[in-house]
Amino acid sequence: MDQHLPEKRPGNLIQTIERVSLILDRVGQNPQGVSIKELSSELNLPKGTIHRILSSLSYFGYIRQDAATKNYSLGLKLIELASLLSGQLDLRRVAEPTLRELAEKTGETAYMVVLDGSEVAYIEKIESQQLTGGLKMASKVGSRNPLHSCAVGKTLLSFFPEQELDRLIRKKGLSRRTVNTITEPERLKEQLRVVRAQGYAVDDEENEEGIRCLAAPVFDEKGRPVAAISVSGPAFRVTKKVLQQVLRKEVTEAAREISRKMGFKQE
Repeated sequence: MDQHLPEKRPGNLIQTIERVSLILDRVGQNPQGVSIKELSSELNLPKGTIHRILSSLSYFGYIRQDAATKNYSLGLKLIELASLLSGQLDLRRVAEPTLRELAEKTGETAYMVVLDGSEVAYIEKIESQQLTGGLKMASKVGSRNPLHSCAVGKTLLSFFPEQELDRLIRKKGLSRRTVNTITEPERLKEQLRVVRAQGYAVDDEENEEGIRCLAAPVFDEKGRPVAAISVSGPAFRVTKKVLQQVLRKEVTEAAREISRKMGFKQE
């Protein structure tokens, strides 16, 4: 077993995925390229199996074959993925002090998300030390939520061109998470126009019953919305008054600060 794999083998491990992982690791350890014969010998897999996996990986750009030697090396697609990961890690590093301060100022949980296809992916979560009563927010780093039902999702969704928004709604629909979830396309579009104009979005128990949230966008040096940050808390503490009189100011200021650190210059 490769040294980079976890010690405990999951019971639902998919054999093909395991083989792809082993092949990518082995190819990566041979920068000058490696042949099917060598991979077959080192991994104790049939040549035909190795060839089929390499062909598929080559098609998607994860593997490339040298025209002269016929040996295989890692493909440029992996550089692209590494760049995306690096950008997200960079974003987390830059944002962490501001998010921590935001959590402490508000006494609630601060989040950062990025767009991941038709969902938001949570890449940072900081809970205030002031929280009492054992209350914990359900969302955690690595979890995902639909775009239309949460404040961070609506924040990013507000920057979608209308044609792209329509395509997303047709493909994914607007599932109901709670009784407050917006499930009518025209009503959602109207709210997104407001979100874009005011610079923040509110989740009034739309994604999770008993939880309110306010979010604002984070921009990179080119003015692109690359993430959203938010503060969430139980509805009995995060009242509508708190949303407007406290969280709106704190979250939007924190988002502007992170954007500034990312090189964004507001006109």
